[in-house]
Order: sequence, then structure tokens, then C-alpha cells
Amino acid sequence: QVQLVESGGGLVQAGGSLRLSCSASGRTFSTYNMGWFRQAPGKEREFVAAIGWSRSTYYQDSVKGRFTISRDNALNTVYLQMNSVKPEDTADYYCAADTRRGRLGAVPSEYAFWGQGTQVTVSS
Repeated sequence: QVQLVESGGGLVQAGGSLRLSCSASGRTFSTYNMGWFRQAPGKEREFVAAIGWSRSTYYQDSVKGRFTISRDNALNTVYLQMNSVKPEDTADYYCAADTRRGRLGAVPSEYAFWGQGTQVTVSS
């Protein structure tokens, strides 16, 4: 069982920056693929970014060049640096873990473990 706890959400003005963190339990964190997803009110949960156990990364097109996903295996933590945020980035952001050590996924069903979410609101 993997427990995930997100932090770092809040209110930010358009064009600003925010860094989300996700702390994970488990002694084998370095072998997990980790993803960030988001869900806006009335919309389905969507993929944002993922980082593999090999440190490969994958981004949704709308966040490429603005968001950066990274991980610190010594701290069992994955980060999402959000720069040049836009009002359309407003959503609840969720951290997710895939412990199967397979290919990097972008679909929620590929991740078995989820955090409780952290809210990000971007004002215009």
C-alpha cells in the first residue's frame, strides 16, 4: 500500500508560479512511476505530467514549457513546478503512483494509488 499526500496548492495570479509536492510512503519509491492529474469542476480528471522510475518525463501538451515534474527519491517526493499559470489551470491536483515499473502512463486507470488532492486556483 502506498500513501500519497499532496501539498502546495493555493491561490495564485495568472502568470505566477506555484510548486506542488507529493510525499509518498514506501521503501521502494524510486521504482514507482509517478503522475500528476487534475480535475476542474464539472470535468473529468485529466493527465498533467508523469515521471518514470527511470526519470523519463511526459507532459500534456497544454502544460509543456510551463510545468516541470521532478522527483527526489531520497525524500520520497515528487514535485510539480507550475510557471506562467493560466486561469484554465484552476483545478484540484492529484498525485498518483504506479508501482508496476512499466511504461509511463497518462491514463488514471494505470495508477493504483492516489492522494487526496490539493486545490489550485488561478485568478485572472
